[in-house]
Amino acid sequence: MHRSHATKRARSARAASKSGRKNRAVKWVGLALATAAPAMAAGAAASPALATPQGGHSAHYQFQTINNGADQTFNQLLGINKRGVIAGYFGSGAMGHPNKGYLLFARQSPQRYLNENWPESTQTQVTGLNDRAVTVGFWSTMNAANQMNDNRAFVSYRGLFVDGDYPTDNPASPPVDQLLGVNDNNVAVGFYNDGDGNTHAYSFNITRNQFSEITPTGIRNPTAAGINSHGDVAGFGTDSTGDSSNGQVVGFLLRPGGQVTVLSVPGSSQTQALGINDDREVVGVYQVGTGDNAIMHGFTWTPQRGFQTVDDPNGVGATTINGVNDQGQLVGFYTDGDGNTDGLLATPAWQHHRG
Repeated sequence: MHRSHATKRARSARAASKSGRKNRAVKWVGLALATAAPAMAAGAAASPALATPQGGHSAHYQFQTINNGADQTFNQLLGINKRGVIAGYFGSGAMGHPNKGYLLFARQSPQRYLNENWPESTQTQVTGLNDRAVTVGFWSTMNAANQMNDNRAFVSYRGLFVDGDYPTDNPASPPVDQLLGVNDNNVAVGFYNDGDGNTHAYSFNITRNQFSEITPTGIRNPTAAGINSHGDVAGFGTDSTGDSSNGQVVGFLLRPGGQVTVLSVPGSSQTQALGINDDREVVGVYQVGTGDNAIMHGFTWTPQRGFQTVDDPNGVGATTINGVNDQGQLVGFYTDGDGNTDGLLATPAWQHHRG
């Protein structure tokens, strides 16, 4: 279900710290994008989809570790389009180690990075992109030791930026708004936190400057993480359907007509759907165990195949798959044996051999 707010406007970068969240005029702000160092390779009723993961699916991919030369210790690759351009960032976000956003042109030789950071920000994450050069993400004015930073959503197009915060009368303090995915119709999705500590999924139609709240039936505190060109939304939240995963964090697939499919890997303690392509292939991460015993596995899911586990060979039990393009290429990250977070690109074996 979507509740629209057509008259509330996005604010400009220059007014980020001055204007309110309502009645805001759209203004695109320019920023020169600097080339970085080359890559270093090294609704209606909810119906659960509880398919059994198939072992060994990782063998169907060719994996590549890709870290920005500016930081070999922490990289996350979060989205990929059909041209092989990847959205990501480096820096853990710890005090003195801020997030810095970038685009990676993975099919160029040599691979090339383009820095992308909101003007005057302290931290930026580029979280998603489409095939039309539109990117989304969030930024912060802070890099606090406790990591309780403000988060402000943004949209960028060829070096121009516009605000993407949801126009609520009850924002969290500090505000938390993140855009996480965008489709080829220039509709972005993400979430915001309200002043009462609740999470709300929302969409932002960039062309129409229209915000809509997304309320999948049977999911509390939803986050919308990805959207495809059919309008299918992938995300996660707390299951309140009363089924076998009730009360757990689960993934969901929300169709344009309102049908919700709950995605919960059997035996998992939580499942998060983080991306989706136009073939309705959903990707994400699931956790087995809790606390110090928890391990994380990436996954893909389709209505035809169900769940398939995907682990980078260098990060088995510590892999997250965050994005997928229409050719089935996956991006994400894993924790290696030295405790570093490494970006990963996984190409289907048939596509790799075809070249």
